Amino acid sequence: MSGQPSNDRSYRAETSPAHGAAHPGAGPRTYLVVAAFLLAITVMEVWIFYVPALARVLVPILLILSTLKFTLVAMFYMHLKFDHTWFSYVFVGPLILAIGLAVALLWLFGLIGTTGVPHAGAG
Repeated sequence: MSGQPSNDRSYRAETSPAHGAAHPGAGPRTYLVVAAFLLAITVMEVWIFYVPALARVLVPILLILSTLKFTLVAMFYMHLKFDHTWFSYVFVGPLILAIGLAVALLWLFGLIGTTGVPHAGAG
């Protein structure tokens, strides 16, 4: 070791001019807008829970809204929006598959699409 910096990526990342600088477009205003969207989605989730007409599709709607909130938090507050696109695919792709599987299983076992109340003709 001659005291020269090595050519590994960690050293370059630490000494790059952009290290420690704010990401473009990620100022306080951006975070406040994202927080407002998260608040609006949360209000919609609570409102949807109390609408009787949506009882048959309550779980899928809440899963979609929760996924949207998760994606916003991951993209902005965890800075995935500013990282390489591949990280977003690795992070969000399996989430979409897992939610699809969960909805399919809930439907298969009759927990989605019914209100839980037996039909009038049921014995």
